[in-house]
Amino acid sequence: MITLEGVTKTYRMGRIEVPALQGIDLYIGRGDFVAIMGASGSGKSTLMNIIGCLDVPTSGRYILDDTDVARLADDQLARIRNKKIGFVFQSYNLIPRTTALHNVEMPLIYAGEGGRSARAREALVSVGLADRVNHQPTELSGGQQQRAAIARALVTNPAILLADEPTGNLDTNSSVEIMRLLTRLNAEQSRTIVLITHEQDIARFASRVVELRDGRIVRDERSAA
Repeated sequence: MITLEGVTKTYRMGRIEVPALQGIDLYIGRGDFVAIMGASGSGKSTLMNIIGCLDVPTSGRYILDDTDVARLADDQLARIRNKKIGFVFQSYNLIPRTTALHNVEMPLIYAGEGGRSARAREALVSVGLADRVNHQPTELSGGQQQRAAIARALVTNPAILLADEPTGNLDTNSSVEIMRLLTRLNAEQSRTIVLITHEQDIARFASRVVELRDGRIVRDERSAA
């Protein structure tokens, strides 16, 4: 599903070139649950942006579902993001003063798709928020807000769920609940999940851990389970 071959990313700061990724080779198959780890400055955020089609490599190839996306134009990247990738962020990014149901409907509204209310309600039910569909974000706990954000990511039925530090703003119990939800979505729906985290305890929920250091992969291991 996701293939990166010799991917590099270099940022220019005046006359200085700063390498963020240095020759990344990575394959993520359909139904994988992969945690990408690394300290600040390791390149994990840059790698997430490339996998999520938010940025393009300086060199190398990125193949997503048989499409070479490394050199696509911005509008083409936007279409791929809308169709194939669901995003979950640390800060939830829910719209205040509107309901969970309307928040989850938003990607369908942007895409001009029908059946929005029913699909959004189904997504909220799938993450355990059947009794919170008409609540606003301020009426939800942090864990419930993240569940709503996950429902919003799922409502377009994306091939990939890309979660960037999804437990970063949550307490321990809520973090475990969110990770159990992601594990269930992976196991029961064969969702491909790519998780960005710096926490070992969170990474253990994934079936595979890829660790970056200085823009290179230094570890790629599957769990024994």
